[in-house]
Amino acid sequence: MPTTYASPIAGLPPQTALHTGRAVFTEAYALIPRGVMRDIVTSYLPHWKDTRAWVIARPMTGFSETFSQYIVEVFPGGGSERPEPDAGAEGVLFVVEGLAAVTIAGKAHALKPGGYVYLPPGCKWTLANKSDAPVRLHWVRKRYEAVDGIDIPAPFVANEQDEPIIWMPDTKNTWGTTRFVDPTDVRHDMHVNIVTLEPGAVIPFEETHVMEHGLYVLEGKAVYRLNRDWVEVEAGDFMWLRAFCPQACYAGPDRFRYLLYKDVNRHMKLGL
Repeated sequence: MPTTYASPIAGLPPQTALHTGRAVFTEAYALIPRGVMRDIVTSYLPHWKDTRAWVIARPMTGFSETFSQYIVEVFPGGGSERPEPDAGAEGVLFVVEGLAAVTIAGKAHALKPGGYVYLPPGCKWTLANKSDAPVRLHWVRKRYEAVDGIDIPAPFVANEQDEPIIWMPDTKNTWGTTRFVDPTDVRHDMHVNIVTLEPGAVIPFEETHVMEHGLYVLEGKAVYRLNRDWVEVEAGDFMWLRAFCPQACYAGPDRFRYLLYKDVNRHMKLGL
């Protein structure tokens, strides 16, 4: 089945556009719909050339606590030789448009849409756009939680189109996850996976768990349960879910897929 990847529509809406939209920010979740990811809300990053970013999650009180997430747009000739300012941060890159040239510890990699990179803390890497068209990619960043006696994971490069979907039991292969890391590998303290629901598939119960989530809809549309609300979402939307925020889903008439962040495999910090 052909794969598509949504990304911001950019530009600005016309002056005649209706103001009413779907954006909402609550104590348990936030929805940043595709229609508000416009030029005027982009940010520019130090040591990045000809690049801008939509910051769709950042650690702050009452919002994302464990991660940040950018949609980075790199124009031809742009990129960075010093992309990550925090030596304690790990990262995942996921390419949704264009061709990116990534170098990790001196080894070059050409990434097309679906390209996935895990970058451990302290990893030396660069990114460049050597093509004649813009590159768009997600960059998920988290402060790595080191554990005594457990090694830091090594960097790796993959493409989601080469990875199998692991279907949930008793779903007739309609709800599954593309996993880039073994869930039992406790070296990793975050997972960035892709969830797929075939047309009409459901998450049939209100998941309520300790993991914080960031969900970027890559393809399709659905009705998603967020805390007390059923919310319509579509390709290009971003959802943030606080830990223990109930969630469920009814997929729409087409395949529904999203890029999913969650924090995993660590003890809970005690105290404030």
